[in-house]
Amino acid sequence: MAVGNVVAAAALLLFLATSALLVAGDDPYRFFTWTVTYGDITPLGVKQQGILINGQFPGPTIEAVTNDNLIINVFNKLNDPFLISWNGIQQRRNSFEDGVAGTTCPIPPGGNFTYILQVKDQIGTYFYFPSLAFHKAAGGFGAIRVLSRPMIPVPFPPPAADYPLLIGDWYKTNHTDLKYMLDSGKALGFPDGLLINGRRRTYRFRISNVGLSTSLNIRFQGHTMTLVEVEGSHTMQTTYSSLDVHLGQSYSVLLTADQPAYDYAVVVSTRFTSKIISTTAVLRYSGSAGKSPAALPGGPTIQIDWSLNQARSIRWNLTASGPRPNPQGSYHYGMVTTTRTIRLASSSATVNGKQRYAVNGVSHVNPDTPLKVADYYKIAGVFSVGTISDSPSGGGGAYLQTAVMGASYRDYVEIVFENPENEVQSWHIDGYAFWVVGMDGGKWSSASRQGYNLRDAVSRYTVQVYPNSWTAIYMPLDNVGMWNVRSENWARQYLGQQFYLRVWTSSTSWRDEYPIPKNALLCGRAAGRRTRPL
Repeated sequence: MAVGNVVAAAALLLFLATSALLVAGDDPYRFFTWTVTYGDITPLGVKQQGILINGQFPGPTIEAVTNDNLIINVFNKLNDPFLISWNGIQQRRNSFEDGVAGTTCPIPPGGNFTYILQVKDQIGTYFYFPSLAFHKAAGGFGAIRVLSRPMIPVPFPPPAADYPLLIGDWYKTNHTDLKYMLDSGKALGFPDGLLINGRRRTYRFRISNVGLSTSLNIRFQGHTMTLVEVEGSHTMQTTYSSLDVHLGQSYSVLLTADQPAYDYAVVVSTRFTSKIISTTAVLRYSGSAGKSPAALPGGPTIQIDWSLNQARSIRWNLTASGPRPNPQGSYHYGMVTTTRTIRLASSSATVNGKQRYAVNGVSHVNPDTPLKVADYYKIAGVFSVGTISDSPSGGGGAYLQTAVMGASYRDYVEIVFENPENEVQSWHIDGYAFWVVGMDGGKWSSASRQGYNLRDAVSRYTVQVYPNSWTAIYMPLDNVGMWNVRSENWARQYLGQQFYLRVWTSSTSWRDEYPIPKNALLCGRAAGRRTRPL
């Protein structure tokens, strides 16, 4: 029984992204030319200004294979500076290409910049998004799909088709007005809706939450989902009737089309909100007799324990190969002694009469020169290492500061995200994947380590922290650079809940870190300097 396309319904956008043209041949280079423009979009039935890539909303899908080099020439036709960041792509030895304010100079209006990326030793499901100002609220995002090399076994039969699904909350208000609200100290309020826009065999759906503020739950009427991959890690193949997807997270599920030929609903709804928004798209079988007579599947709403138990049930597949032939479990992360514990507590505060958010009492402010560029040229006065501590301040309030934490290359750190607030947090670390070894309610203490999963915790790059709870991760600092650690709630990130982790070595070898790209844009106090000889 074949499945047709997923048909969009109002109020929730399930983005079925379009595949980009790939370059054939043995040379692992794939070339893309993107033009970024404003254009009219109507995701919730109301015309508004959106950000398009090559005229598309959402943008083109990037398809790649492990270790491919991606050459992406971006032309900025907006009237604002613009950058794209690559959620989950680790940018090995090359944080200059990360595309956030602390690493990369913006592409000026009318200008262009060519990103040179490599998906080194990675497989799985990722996405890209505009990182500056509040552009993410207008679109400009798309899916990234990194396939295993042909000689590397995958722990499930090849699916009949593979669809990226980008889901997220949405505001009808223009992104410039949303930015003005935040700059004025006002809250964004509840989103106007969620977006779905999209499409006897098994199909793979790669689901990413690209929204601004809301955790979501997804389910398929009359079908279960088998989880097979989380953010580059093959998982134990557990079956779920519905799945929580928190901000910035990505999952791959298999769905077997083994039901009578009807149209089945794909349902997405908000989680942990006082008001529940939900909407549907249609999973259409070929030869469909019409709408399925079955009731729409209900989903969880505010239940924290349900979500926590589901998160704990997601386990690493120890015997499956990842991007390399050796099994994922050959790296015994739980047997390595940690060298440092970093505790990060989120907070909400009023600073100078306006709403701000902070980490360990520091609300980050971007300087006039990207931190990585200033570091490379040794420009004094842009930032200081150690302006954010590795444990909570203990006092109330927050202060504004360019927040940079120092760390040593090849350290093995334990990071504990602490959430004393009453809303779910979602945290992302650029440049890395990490093992989620524990999460629980209450306050973290050294005794909490007794409950850590040191055998088959999943490795991923974005993790949730439940209200009045903590989440602990282990992470090897094996990637030199300046890396953004941020809230995936975009208003909190914009208003300071982020910092940069400077992973440093005294070595100047290219084996440890690449030099600044030859084509790097230079701005701020680095303007007028030279990169390196062409």
